[in-house]
Amino acid sequence: MAGYLTTHVLDTARGRPAAGLAITLFALDGGARRALAEVVTNADGRTDGPILPTEDFAPGPYELLFHAGAWLRAEGLADGGTLFLDEIPIRFGLAEDAHYHVPLLLSPYGYSTYRGS
Repeated sequence: MAGYLTTHVLDTARGRPAAGLAITLFALDGGARRALAEVVTNADGRTDGPILPTEDFAPGPYELLFHAGAWLRAEGLADGGTLFLDEIPIRFGLAEDAHYHVPLLLSPYGYSTYRGS
Protein backbone atom coordinates (compact mmCIF):
# COMPACT_ATOMS: atom_id res chain seq x y z
CA MET A 1 0.00 0.00 0.00
CA ALA A 2 1.27 3.47 -0.85
CA GLY A 3 1.30 6.11 1.90
CA TYR A 4 -1.02 9.07 2.28
CA LEU A 5 -2.20 11.51 4.95
CA THR A 6 -5.71 12.52 5.99
CA THR A 7 -7.10 14.73 8.75
CA HIS A 8 -10.36 15.96 10.16
CA VAL A 9 -11.47 18.39 12.84
CA LEU A 10 -14.22 17.89 15.40
CA ASP A 11 -15.78 20.73 17.38
CA THR A 12 -15.92 19.13 20.83
CA ALA A 13 -17.59 22.19 22.41
CA ARG A 14 -20.71 21.62 20.30
CA GLY A 15 -20.32 17.95 19.43
CA ARG A 16 -20.14 18.27 15.64
CA PRO A 17 -17.70 18.49 12.73
CA ALA A 18 -15.73 21.72 12.36
CA ALA A 19 -16.69 22.77 8.84
CA GLY A 20 -14.81 25.63 7.18
CA LEU A 21 -11.56 25.41 9.16
CA ALA A 22 -8.40 26.21 7.16
CA ILE A 23 -5.39 23.88 7.42
CA THR A 24 -1.88 24.18 5.97
CA LEU A 25 0.44 21.19 5.51
CA PHE A 26 4.19 21.80 5.67
CA ALA A 27 7.18 19.56 5.00
CA LEU A 28 9.92 20.20 7.57
CA ASP A 29 13.59 20.31 6.66
CA GLY A 30 15.76 21.23 9.61
CA GLY A 31 14.48 24.63 10.70
CA ALA A 32 12.71 25.36 7.42
CA ARG A 33 9.06 24.76 6.54
CA ARG A 34 7.82 24.29 2.97
CA ALA A 35 4.09 24.63 2.36
CA LEU A 36 2.68 21.63 0.49
CA ALA A 37 -1.08 22.13 0.67
CA GLU A 38 -3.75 24.51 1.91
CA VAL A 39 -7.23 23.12 2.42
CA VAL A 40 -10.50 23.91 4.18
CA THR A 41 -12.60 21.31 5.98
CA ASN A 42 -15.92 20.33 4.43
CA ALA A 43 -19.31 19.88 6.14
CA ASP A 44 -18.08 16.61 7.67
CA GLY A 45 -14.99 18.35 9.16
CA ARG A 46 -12.76 16.46 6.72
CA THR A 47 -10.81 17.46 3.66
CA ASP A 48 -12.29 16.45 0.30
CA GLY A 49 -9.31 14.17 -0.35
CA PRO A 50 -6.01 13.24 1.28
CA ILE A 51 -4.09 16.33 2.36
CA LEU A 52 -0.94 14.47 1.26
CA PRO A 53 -1.93 12.12 -1.56
CA THR A 54 -0.11 8.95 -2.54
CA GLU A 55 1.68 10.57 -5.48
CA ASP A 56 3.25 13.22 -3.19
CA PHE A 57 3.94 10.98 -0.18
CA ALA A 58 7.49 10.83 1.16
CA PRO A 59 8.72 9.73 4.60
CA GLY A 60 9.89 12.54 6.85
CA PRO A 61 8.79 15.20 9.32
CA TYR A 62 5.66 17.26 8.67
CA GLU A 63 3.48 19.87 10.32
CA LEU A 64 -0.24 20.42 10.08
CA LEU A 65 -1.12 24.02 11.00
CA PHE A 66 -4.76 24.33 12.00
CA HIS A 67 -5.99 27.94 11.71
CA ALA A 68 -8.28 27.56 14.71
CA GLY A 69 -8.48 31.21 15.81
CA ALA A 70 -10.09 32.47 12.61
CA TRP A 71 -12.55 29.56 12.73
CA LEU A 72 -13.41 30.11 16.43
CA ARG A 73 -14.12 33.79 15.72
CA ALA A 74 -16.21 33.00 12.63
CA GLU A 75 -18.24 30.46 14.61
CA GLY A 76 -18.88 32.87 17.50
CA LEU A 77 -16.89 30.68 19.90
CA ALA A 78 -14.34 33.37 20.79
CA ASP A 79 -14.92 35.94 23.51
CA GLY A 80 -13.59 38.87 21.45
CA GLY A 81 -10.13 40.18 22.31
CA THR A 82 -7.25 37.78 22.72
CA LEU A 83 -7.87 34.14 21.92
CA PHE A 84 -6.65 31.37 24.16
CA LEU A 85 -6.00 29.21 21.05
CA ASP A 86 -5.10 30.62 17.66
CA GLU A 87 -2.91 28.65 15.28
CA ILE A 88 -2.35 25.04 16.36
CA PRO A 89 0.75 23.33 14.93
CA ILE A 90 0.93 19.55 15.09
CA ARG A 91 4.36 18.14 14.19
CA PHE A 92 4.72 14.45 13.38
CA GLY A 93 6.74 11.99 11.32
CA LEU A 94 5.74 9.70 8.48
CA ALA A 95 8.01 6.67 8.45
CA GLU A 96 6.47 4.05 6.18
CA ASP A 97 4.07 3.64 3.26
CA ALA A 98 0.82 3.58 5.21
CA HIS A 99 -2.33 5.59 5.80
CA TYR A 100 -1.67 8.24 8.43
CA HIS A 101 -4.65 10.04 9.93
CA VAL A 102 -4.04 13.02 12.23
CA PRO A 103 -7.32 14.46 13.56
CA LEU A 104 -7.84 17.48 15.77
CA LEU A 105 -10.45 17.57 18.55
CA LEU A 106 -11.02 21.28 19.20
CA SER A 107 -12.77 23.54 21.69
CA PRO A 108 -12.09 27.24 22.47
CA TYR A 109 -9.87 26.30 25.44
CA GLY A 110 -8.27 22.99 24.53
CA TYR A 111 -7.43 20.47 21.86
CA SER A 112 -6.11 16.97 21.44
CA THR A 113 -4.83 14.80 18.63
CA TYR A 114 -3.80 11.23 18.03
CA ARG A 115 -2.83 8.89 15.21
CA GLY A 116 -6.15 7.68 13.91
CA SER A 117 -7.08 5.05 11.41
